[in-house]
Amino acid sequence: MPFIQINLGEGRTAEQKDKLIRAVSAAAADAISVPEASVRVWLVEVPATEILVGGQTLAERQAGRS
Repeated sequence: MPFIQINLGEGRTAEQKDKLIRAVSAAAADAISVPEASVRVWLVEVPATEILVGGQTLAERQAGRS
């Protein structure tokens, strides 16, 4: 039974996160030929202030877009 953890910076909608975990589950089941019921996927949402990208926090980068 595969266990898949996804670490994702905060800021996505509930719908986007749901779509992601469902797609990953289906892809894993297909890739290793197991029933999707045996696949475990969970998402860990990381606060944007706790991710650094190129010397800026994700929160700072996101604020620069607006």
